[in-house]
Amino acid sequence: MPFTLFFRLFIPVVRERGSRRIRPVVLPAGIVKDDMTTDKTDRQAQIRDLAAQIMGLAHDGILINMRFLDVALSKLKTECREQTGAHLFDGAGLYYDPVLLLRQYRNEPNYAARLYLHTLLHCIFYHGFETDKLDPEYWDMATDIAVENTILDIDLHSARMSSDDMLRSRLEVLEKQAGGLTAEKIYRHFRIEGPSEKAKEEWHKLCHYDEHIYRDRREELELSQAEWRKVSERIKADLKSFSRNRDNAESIEQNLREATRERYDYTDFLRRFMVTGESMQVNDDEFDYIYYTYGLDTYGNMPLVEPLEYKDSNKIKDFVIALDTSASCRGKVVQAFLQKTYNIMQESENFFSKINVHIIQCDSEVRQDTKITERKEFDAFMEQGKLTGFGSTDFRPVFEYVETLREAHEFDELKGLLYFTDGYGIYPENMPDYDVAFVFLHEDENAPKVPPWAIRIVLDEEDLEGET
Repeated sequence: MPFTLFFRLFIPVVRERGSRRIRPVVLPAGIVKDDMTTDKTDRQAQIRDLAAQIMGLAHDGILINMRFLDVALSKLKTECREQTGAHLFDGAGLYYDPVLLLRQYRNEPNYAARLYLHTLLHCIFYHGFETDKLDPEYWDMATDIAVENTILDIDLHSARMSSDDMLRSRLEVLEKQAGGLTAEKIYRHFRIEGPSEKAKEEWHKLCHYDEHIYRDRREELELSQAEWRKVSERIKADLKSFSRNRDNAESIEQNLREATRERYDYTDFLRRFMVTGESMQVNDDEFDYIYYTYGLDTYGNMPLVEPLEYKDSNKIKDFVIALDTSASCRGKVVQAFLQKTYNIMQESENFFSKINVHIIQCDSEVRQDTKITERKEFDAFMEQGKLTGFGSTDFRPVFEYVETLREAHEFDELKGLLYFTDGYGIYPENMPDYDVAFVFLHEDENAPKVPPWAIRIVLDEEDLEGET
């Protein structure tokens, strides 16, 4: 009997429990066993062919029931890669081991669809991009959990697994602990709590489907990231109509919001608040070393030109840092933000030898103002300063206080005010004549809207911890 009769490929689509499902492929007896008597080459070809058809059916099952993923499905590259002993995700594609896939498919007929959807969501949520500052073990585990939570919310019949009930119970506990089930929130929770080895094993068993090898080709993924961003933005738009009739799109929407929000380089951002000043250093741009060295060689210690000692450079001089010390802002986070800002300002190219920086601690009123004029004062504040306040939040007193400082000629040229906060406070109505930025650590759609005249920037906790 020909091998092709052992499985059914062209079959009708049937309806079951409100969703459309493609019937599974029937595996021939002994196809994945080592004691087959057929020629080894033919057997390998049969395995590859059958695995490819299983992946094709998994693709079709997702496409039929989740039309808003059509572009993403067309973009995800799938490739058979033999003798890897694992399925691999490199940030833009899925490489499956055909023998392993057939064995898993035999035990769980929905395994291929689950694997396909799992890797697809990794790509949609950018889990393989911008990971150089993250702990690889915790990040990989967090992304797997976030993806699996999304799949459970989607509740695609052809992707259900026998372990889903156990996974749901674990996720309910984790959601309360982490405050949400996006990869970013889970990762922060793991960084703080540090899961036990037993917990790691349980999460691996429940959520691990593909080996993450994207760190091996980080440079190649830069172009893929821009392409996947377009795909994700389209999915966000398509979900608006999809979610009208379905209540299971919340998780994918939350992950998409987190994945597609703008990321900022805090070092570059801080440079927006610099002012132009004259600093004591050689102006290499306007100095001619040819005439200088020619004079030294010809006339001894008599250069024909002298280097210019002054140079205009963008440096921070007059600056205000407002720290929201309300109860919702944790002390360690505030200190990390201040340390990060200090590290950036400490760079010689961005920092005057004499400065005028006010660090204002505030909640519903101004609690403390520390004036910094040189580095040793900043060092002393970082070592000895204490955070005060921790009441409710009102942003207006800080702006009123800054105006009194300006009226007292405390600043020569105030370039900007940087306000680190959780966003839950009363904003001033009037726009000041200097730049203002409200810096948030996490995205929070429930927080009051930032006034249109202010800059809104969301940082990651990892950005504050990283080196500048």
